[in-house]
Amino acid sequence: MADPRTTAASVKGPIGVLGGGFMISREAKAICEQYELGPRELYFRGRCGVIGETHADVIMSIAHYFPADHVVPNWEGGRKLPVEQAVALYAGICQDWGRRKLGGFDGCARIAELLEKVVRAASPLAAPLFAGWRAVPLADDAPARAAQLLHVVRELRGGLHTAAVIASGLTPLEATLSADHSGTPFGNSTGEMMAKFFEWPEPYPAITPEVLERRREVEERTDDLMAPSFEVLTETERDELIELLRLGHAR
Repeated sequence: MADPRTTAASVKGPIGVLGGGFMISREAKAICEQYELGPRELYFRGRCGVIGETHADVIMSIAHYFPADHVVPNWEGGRKLPVEQAVALYAGICQDWGRRKLGGFDGCARIAELLEKVVRAASPLAAPLFAGWRAVPLADDAPARAAQLLHVVRELRGGLHTAAVIASGLTPLEATLSADHSGTPFGNSTGEMMAKFFEWPEPYPAITPEVLERRREVEERTDDLMAPSFEVLTETERDELIELLRLGHAR
């Protein structure tokens, strides 16, 4: 029987992949083309728009892993869309991706049921994007609803992870370069590949054993911080969630 912390550690990979896959999907690309938006303009406007219409500095405060020189022009460029419309479009992308990716998977409805319990009970402290996305209406059909809730839980872990990184004293670039990125939609990417994806300018600093150890501790601390969110589930439900997400991830 999985305890809450074991559950947090066990589901982070599948949730990282399934909760973020829509961001780099064909559905996202189609919306970019339809509205003449750059990929990151849609990303920042759609994902971070749940915070509301705001100054770019506010977006920088939550887009921890991107350099400011990248965040600001993309947030400003995304103003071509009203923020409410951008969020609605981004939610629609997530839902459509879920229908394509998870449609036909019998476990969707149960994943959605279990994750909704987690989402409704979790504290929003230190996770502003989680709080914003939790307020977005959920889709009615199981594949879309499951995908949306996976995204919401991913935002919860993301906020808590950012807090752990800041507390560790690692810079965003160091945290990116030293991370295991297997639990992302990109597959087994290296830290350097992800740093380039986030648009950090080269050259990159060398990653020392001390940085690697601090990064390992960050991951452990994030699991600690996520664990209380799974206390709302019974032991049987936690085991069920782990297995369903394993199966969903393997599709």
